[in-house]
Amino acid sequence: LFERPLHPYTKGLLRSLPPLDGGERKLTPIPGLVPDLSHVPPGCPFYDRCDVRMEICREEFPRYISPADEHRVACHFVEKETAR
Repeated sequence: LFERPLHPYTKGLLRSLPPLDGGERKLTPIPGLVPDLSHVPPGCPFYDRCDVRMEICREEFPRYISPADEHRVACHFVEKETAR
């Protein structure tokens, strides 16, 4: 997960963390609010906070795929990119 993140939201979370070695790096905040799990909208719950979202993400929850050994991800964008 940390060495080869696949989901765009995971990548965003990792970009928003300060470096563990004490070095300086500009943090990149994720816009918007964390999804309300008591009122999950249709489609991907990360739609509003994703920088690579597509229209299908708003409408349809993505299925889990395994583009890497021992690594599963539910993301329409990743599925499209790995199908190439």
